[in-house]
Amino acid sequence: MDIRVPAAVQQARLQPAVCSTNAAVEFEFSPQLTARFDKTTRSLWSRWSAHPRPCFSPPLLAELRGYCDFVAQSGGTVTCDAEVMPIEYTVLASDTPGIFNLGGDLDLFKQLIAAQDRQGLLRYGRACIDVLYRNYIGHELPLSSISLVQGECLGGGFEAALSSDIIIAEKSARFGFPEVLFNLFPGMGAYSFLDRKIGRKLTEDIISSGRIYSADEMLALGVVDVVTEDGAGDQGVHDLIKQRSRSRNGLAALAAVRRRVHSITFEELMDVVQIWVDAALRLNVRDLKLMQRLVSRQNGLGAPAQSAHIH
Repeated sequence: MDIRVPAAVQQARLQPAVCSTNAAVEFEFSPQLTARFDKTTRSLWSRWSAHPRPCFSPPLLAELRGYCDFVAQSGGTVTCDAEVMPIEYTVLASDTPGIFNLGGDLDLFKQLIAAQDRQGLLRYGRACIDVLYRNYIGHELPLSSISLVQGECLGGGFEAALSSDIIIAEKSARFGFPEVLFNLFPGMGAYSFLDRKIGRKLTEDIISSGRIYSADEMLALGVVDVVTEDGAGDQGVHDLIKQRSRSRNGLAALAAVRRRVHSITFEELMDVVQIWVDAALRLNVRDLKLMQRLVSRQNGLGAPAQSAHIH
């Protein structure tokens, strides 16, 4: 398995921005990944629509890496009709109704584990944390990152949301780590991100329980920052940006201070990936059968809300 940046992503990254409307600049990285710069809020929204399953497949990870390169190489600006505008916020969101992201590519995991392919699992894990870490450090730019969660947010999808400075969730959004149900744990940043945010005990309770949490429960635990009514998530992001407008520079600097004081390094994330790979390679036939049931749920899309309930 080789995670490369597709040619289409490379081309999108190098093309100058084109103003498609007076209020927005559109970018298409691939059929799975688009971005839109909102000039009124100076926010860059990325939306994924993963196929064939709403999870982090190797192609989507490669396209997300290309997006991260695009943001970093922009110098934190978008040029439109000779006007240079700063990117003050990046927003992670989904284009799949009812699903933010269901997490890791379990079908691929199953194949790699069955083949005892350690290097394949390591490459996949590294590709995941490469993208999440770049979002976590704000692409090394003076901007703030937001995750907008609409629908199911499980496993690696939850880890992706946690990599942002701020999480805004619609009321029906649901969060959880189902990995413990097939005798594994979420290995791409879950422990590090949650521990820095809510402490060891709550982190281990959430990860080890395998249960699903509502948006309001996550708000009460301090994981989610804002809960909106269903269908009002986009407006919630706009409202938050407007509310922070007078203090944006100070709050962005405060986020940088938080990342420094409660530092998460790429090396820490990679060390955890190594532990995850070792644990994955020890899974037995029963564990893999349970994983296959989750693969079937990912494929089905008909009942994503049940994806963490295995008996």
